[in-house]
Amino acid sequence: MNSIRLGEKQELIVVKEVEFGVYLAKEPEEEKEKVLLPRKQVPEGCRTGDRITVFVYRDSQDRLIATVREPKLLMGQVAELEVVQLDRIGAFLDWGLEKDLFLPFKQQRGRIEQGQKVLVSLYVDKSSRLCATMNVYQNLRSDSPYQPGDQVRGRVYELSDRFGAFVAVDNLYSGLIPRREMYGEAELGRDVSARVVRVLEDGRLNLSIRDKAYLQREQDAEKILRLLDSCEGVLPFNDKAAPEVIEHETGMSKNQFKRAVGMLLKEKKIQIDEKSIRRTDR
Repeated sequence: MNSIRLGEKQELIVVKEVEFGVYLAKEPEEEKEKVLLPRKQVPEGCRTGDRITVFVYRDSQDRLIATVREPKLLMGQVAELEVVQLDRIGAFLDWGLEKDLFLPFKQQRGRIEQGQKVLVSLYVDKSSRLCATMNVYQNLRSDSPYQPGDQVRGRVYELSDRFGAFVAVDNLYSGLIPRREMYGEAELGRDVSARVVRVLEDGRLNLSIRDKAYLQREQDAEKILRLLDSCEGVLPFNDKAAPEVIEHETGMSKNQFKRAVGMLLKEKKIQIDEKSIRRTDR
């Protein structure tokens, strides 16, 4: 492929010197497709025929432009960039170049604020301009070094009622917290700590934000006690309630709830009747 590639670093040849910079192209005799490298960025001693590694994007007037600066994000990558400005059609991100990177409103996920760091990838819009998107799934890698049982950290970049929470582990690798493992703990745009449950055949990670059972049971029991305290010591349902009721009221699965209730019963901190659970240790 002999064309100049937008959004990528590439080695180009100096084909013409002018007062305000040099023009670069893929081939020495190329005249139709060339890009300007401004004078202030031209390496000292540069001459026609020299090769220079540059990044290609569009300037504030949508003209193709080259730079020797290192952008914080390249095509096909994922990076965390700071929001420097908001307006009604989108946001502008600092990616290390003179012209800020535009993040259209339609490419945002959740509410964002100035000064916030958002996880994004690059794409070329219908006007052949580089823009940012928070839909980073396609650019996350599936070759992580992690194994089941490993603790990881990542950014929740999408929530799905069907699948769960999609996580960019280390802002680099593709992970998923299945819906059954969430229970309201994962928030869009927030970082989470999780445990690798399974590495799928394609290399993507299945995660859980719940601790292993014996630790989780203690945490769930404490949660139930706090819930009891907030309800004057009585919950108007017991462990025989429908799973949907338990999940809505406690954020736990029915099995998770029953394990914690069993622990509290054994410790004589609660009692259960046909319609409720009462705290007995206050």
